[in-house]
Amino acid sequence: MYEFIQKFHSGWAYLALLLLVIAVVNSVIGLISKKEFTAKDRKIAIFGLIGTHTQLLVGLILYFVSPLGFASLGQMSDKALRLTSLEHPLINIIAIALITIGWSKHKKLTTSESKFKTFSIFYGLGLVLILSRIPWSMWF
Repeated sequence: MYEFIQKFHSGWAYLALLLLVIAVVNSVIGLISKKEFTAKDRKIAIFGLIGTHTQLLVGLILYFVSPLGFASLGQMSDKALRLTSLEHPLINIIAIALITIGWSKHKKLTTSESKFKTFSIFYGLGLVLILSRIPWSMWF
């Protein structure tokens, strides 16, 4: 069961990152080109939100069943264990919280420019944080 969850978490990460990159690029293009915010833009943003939330749920399950997660939390002198047991989950939870805040804030905004700007900032910050804490050595 552990191996399936680990492989699913790793595989889903590609899709979640792709959806998030598409959402950020779409919002930046919309902001720069001053286009109208449409239902298509909203759908792109919600797919990014859903992809990252799904990744978070699978990651939380993995965190508690993995020997590299909660079980190795006290071993801070080992750089690889510190990454998988503390830095990766904590920073990614913060990143997904920022993405969620961006989604929530856009609902109250009325202009297209402000919606695109909100997505660009919050989704962009979330993407940067996620990319900073991916255990790249485990991916390749």
